[in-house]
Amino acid sequence: MSELLILAMGAATFLLDLASKKAVRALMTPQQSIPIVPNVFHLTYVLNPGAAFGLLAYKRTYFIIVTVAVIAFILLYGKRLAGKSIALQLSLGLVLGGAIGNLVDRVIIGMVTDFLDLRIWPVFNLADSALVIGVALFAVDALFGGGAVFRK
Repeated sequence: MSELLILAMGAATFLLDLASKKAVRALMTPQQSIPIVPNVFHLTYVLNPGAAFGLLAYKRTYFIIVTVAVIAFILLYGKRLAGKSIALQLSLGLVLGGAIGNLVDRVIIGMVTDFLDLRIWPVFNLADSALVIGVALFAVDALFGGGAVFRK
């Protein structure tokens, strides 16, 4: 049953990311910024051709290959790994949903739609947030959760 939590978390993450990006693309124009909390939090529509911080811009094929590999790993090995802890299941689901969310953007429009702007950090999206939280949760589980990731 652990794979169901991974898939449910992945699906929920992907659907929230998809809906938020569709809304931004429908209601805003690229580079438009709407202050929610002035000088603290804005909705800013940016098309990102790279990874975090715009790194490796226009390496679309590379990102697609790496993302497909991550998704395949989670789908193939997630069941075996995830039976170990709820935290690990949630982390894999977050990474799965975030990876699929940004993959869909890269495949369909060639770039990733970003819109969450904290003004002191590069603009990001819900998929990026899910990926960061998922990887952090994975690391916390590996380091402090009894090493469930590495046990047989």
